[in-house]
Amino acid sequence: MSKVLIIEDEQAIAELEKDYLELSDFEVAIENSGDSGLVRALKEDFDIIVLDLMLPGMDGFDVCKKIREEKQIPILMVSAKKDDIDKIRGLGLGADDYMTKPFSPSELVARVKAHLARYERLVATHEKKNEIIEIRGIKIDKTARRVYIDGEEKTFTTKEFDLLTFLAENPNHVYSKDELFREIWDMDSIGDIATVTVHIKKIREKIEIDTTNPQYIETIWGVGYRFKV
Repeated sequence: MSKVLIIEDEQAIAELEKDYLELSDFEVAIENSGDSGLVRALKEDFDIIVLDLMLPGMDGFDVCKKIREEKQIPILMVSAKKDDIDKIRGLGLGADDYMTKPFSPSELVARVKAHLARYERLVATHEKKNEIIEIRGIKIDKTARRVYIDGEEKTFTTKEFDLLTFLAENPNHVYSKDELFREIWDMDSIGDIATVTVHIKKIREKIEIDTTNPQYIETIWGVGYRFKV
């Protein structure tokens, strides 16, 4: 069950919002001042915050700013103020939405649901871990298609990246130039195996300290190449 914190100084409005949200299976807590609302927002784990702008003590702008310094959960700001400048300021401080009073409780519920769904999709996307290959100072991020050598990012063309990744994923296996051409270029070499040689040379220039004595991609004379681990 998703938890909602309502920070609203008008108790009747807060209770009405709570009733409608609870009918939609939300767990709801209420705080009536900016100071107590901020403390609870930071102390407890809520899924979304409905934050009034005009509050006793700390106003909604400051509450929003301080929450955003520590948490990225959705914040739905509500206010009787209709001025665009207040809306712009609220959104600029990190609020996800701004509703002007009066509004229907059903609209509030709809917006809460929409922001929670969006946030859950965002979190799920971020939780997908990139597929990483790390070998002796080389870090290959397959998901982002980026390569780091001792922490420094190097730029690789598409085929250079594919060739390096293939070899690194199959360490100590010797591949002929024909095999590599078929694997990376997806076709028979037909006299184009020099393409593999050129790409290996360019990769070595980016990953090797001494290209005359390679520590990663080794040439097996008369056969092909292998990635040493």
